[in-house]
This record gives sequence, C-alpha cells and structure tokens, in this order.
Amino acid sequence: MNQKSIIKRYSIAFKQQVVREYEAGSSVQELRAKYGIGGGNTIQGWVQTYGREGMRHKLLVIQSPQEQNQVKVLRERVGQLEKVVAQLTLEKVMLEASLAEAEAEWGEDVKKKDAARLSNEPTSAPKSQEVR
Repeated sequence: MNQKSIIKRYSIAFKQQVVREYEAGSSVQELRAKYGIGGGNTIQGWVQTYGREGMRHKLLVIQSPQEQNQVKVLRERVGQLEKVVAQLTLEKVMLEASLAEAEAEWGEDVKKKDAARLSNEPTSAPKSQEVR
C-alpha cells in the first residue's frame, strides 16, 4: 500500500509553549513524547529561534549619525503633516456644517454645480466698498 506522509505545521504559540517548557527543565525527549513531535532537531530549532539563549525577535537598527538625523527630520515632518491633516479635517467639517445650515436657511441646494450660476448673478452688495 502507498501511504502518504503527514506533514505537521505548528503555530508560533505552540512552539513558544514547548520552548518555555524546555527552559523550565523538561528534556527534548520528554517534550517530543508529550506532544508527538517527530523531528529530532525540531525542538532544538525552536529553542534557537524562540528561546532565551536563541535568536531574539528584536530589531536592531544600526544607523550612521546622518541617517539618524534624517529619520529625526522625517518623523518631525510626519508630525507636522498629521497636524495639517487634522486642521484640514476640522475645516472641512466646519464648511460642510455651514453649507448644510445655508441650505436649510435658504431652502435650496447650494452645490458646486450651482457655483457657476451663482457667480454670474449680481449680488445685492458690491464686491468692494469704499472706506470713508
């Protein structure tokens, strides 16, 4: 008979649990038997990757002073742009509220398509007034 081999995939949380138990004193053989892990080097690989003595998942960034300065400038620029976006958002909300209020008061839609028509109509007050 032709049997298919079973390939097991373990989650990161499971691997970390096994590594914690190993670091707490369990042997590799005990853990293999307890969890049915077949590979001889599987747990050792997990210990290297997830264990205290193995690789840590810390990002170590090595930058020159010029690169550090550039990152600082870019972060400041991002902060400035976020403030501008917040201000523009508030202005947009205020303009939309003003438009809704004007439409309610005048009883008609004041839309962009009406702007051309409105700009050609004479206004009741002159555009520039003399200062006395």
